[in-house]
Amino acid sequence: MRIVLVGPPGAGKGTQAAFLAKNLSIPHISTGDLFRANISQQTELGKLAKSYMDAGNLVPDEVTIGMAKDRMEKPDAENGFLLDGFPRNVSQAEALDEMLQSESMKLDAVLDLEVPKEEVVKRIAGRRICRRDSSHVFHVTYSQPKKEGVCDVCGGELYQRDDDSQETVRKRLDVYHTQTEPIIDYYKARGLVVTVSAVGTVEDVTTCVMEALKPDEDGK
Repeated sequence: MRIVLVGPPGAGKGTQAAFLAKNLSIPHISTGDLFRANISQQTELGKLAKSYMDAGNLVPDEVTIGMAKDRMEKPDAENGFLLDGFPRNVSQAEALDEMLQSESMKLDAVLDLEVPKEEVVKRIAGRRICRRDSSHVFHVTYSQPKKEGVCDVCGGELYQRDDDSQETVRKRLDVYHTQTEPIIDYYKARGLVVTVSAVGTVEDVTTCVMEALKPDEDGK
């Protein structure tokens, strides 16, 4: 299957992408991972992206598109892939269409994970990260540490990242609604969008997603 995953920040896209990629035996292609890999390997696209980022500018669509194209041409993506973070706007969606058409391929589904705005704010603004090890993550409501402000795993100090503040989260949501949400309408016009509520346990959401992606009686 060839799937595009969309949803606001805090929808759990990364978590669901990992489950889906494993269950469907397709690679999870994340734009964040693509940028990090290209920059660390000092590819031409990576150097170009870094030059924009170092200057505090947005990386142009053509650079992101080039990275995604290179990754989708790898052998492990021959039988499908799960795109996470790309396309991010309608022009990138159009570029993806052109790429796939040139290879006589097409998307099977656009998975839209829906979460109410206030739930997103609550999820992200409540996160607390360990200063010693950023993989140790807690939450003031959903996953509280035994001792407030102290990591259960290593005893490090827990803190809130600057970009997890309520004000920043709301700004990120505004950017998502302005830039990325329009691609949902773009794909809806072609009957590709599958909408699933991302409210509930990870397991429940995964079950709903897998059910929604099953072919119907017509094999679609």
